[in-house]
Amino acid sequence: MPAPLWSVIAPLALLILSNVFMTVAWYWHLKYHQLPLWSVVLISWGVAFFEYCLAVPANRIGYTVWTAAQLKTMQEVITLVVFSLFAVLYLGEHFTWNHAAGFALLATGAYFIFAQPL
Repeated sequence: MPAPLWSVIAPLALLILSNVFMTVAWYWHLKYHQLPLWSVVLISWGVAFFEYCLAVPANRIGYTVWTAAQLKTMQEVITLVVFSLFAVLYLGEHFTWNHAAGFALLATGAYFIFAQPL
């Protein structure tokens, strides 16, 4: 019997949202060097709390359908996509062909995680 659609889709949606929070928690402060480090840590910790509130249920729900390795691979691929968008849109960095090539190699690795055993 196939898994309920919720168990397949919810982890993906929750992991995307959790990665948005974590990327913000880790990198938002790079534009605010005037803030004391202790305040940046506390603010980031507060933002990261919401990441955990999304990531833990994503993995709990997802583990009914996906393996732990598949969930971790999903999370890493999502992290790269979310971070790339954040770096370009918020930090003003440039996405280069080197980035694209590196991400393509990581995507190849992700393929093998989801493929049937050889």
